[in-house]
Amino acid sequence: MPLDSPVTTISVSRLSFAMIFMILAFYMLPGIFGAPVKLIAGFPPPEHYAESKNGAYAQPQISFTGTMESAGAVETTAEFGHHCPNDLPCFNDYEQGLAYAKEVGKPIMLDFTGWGCVNCRKMEENVWKDERVHQRLRDNVVLISLYVDDRTELPKSEQGVSDLTGRKIKNIGNKWSEFQEVNFQEVSQPLYVILGHDDLTPLVEKNAYNPDVEAYIDWLDRGVAAFK
Repeated sequence: MPLDSPVTTISVSRLSFAMIFMILAFYMLPGIFGAPVKLIAGFPPPEHYAESKNGAYAQPQISFTGTMESAGAVETTAEFGHHCPNDLPCFNDYEQGLAYAKEVGKPIMLDFTGWGCVNCRKMEENVWKDERVHQRLRDNVVLISLYVDDRTELPKSEQGVSDLTGRKIKNIGNKWSEFQEVNFQEVSQPLYVILGHDDLTPLVEKNAYNPDVEAYIDWLDRGVAAFK
């Protein structure tokens, strides 16, 4: 600035900090155009919040409104959710997802997630974007993403006090947080559960944050096999 003292030399520490921030800037620049920036994965908002989410390196967009062909080439109409990571077809309501799963004959994968969940974003950006995982989530299961911190207010008829936990149920996040804790004895996110259509008993062990892509694929395949 004009009134600053003249700089005759630059110290090593000052130059080092400048270099670090310059390298970070160049590293993150491609992210503007859709390239993966895994070093900071999970800290920015979800990708489907972005103004231009289908950048040069993004996953191809998959339409999930209107009609879809289910297993057995039967065309079906479903009201899919609006908050679906990586353009995957998903539901944001358990009952709607269950009805669709019965219709198409696929197992359910519950995804307990949250807008403020850093590890959820890391899984979506580092594991779910793997082509093999993406294909399995799209084709082999019915994905139900339940946001436990969604502050959208429930209709008055659905609000109240839980008989099981004694907590107030006022918004969508309260509803799914209660659903997770009561049925799966977990309160952390992400939590992934593969279910059949008859009850809420997991077909295989529950899964959580684990960036091992191969282990995640194995877990998905075992869940689908158990359903079949």
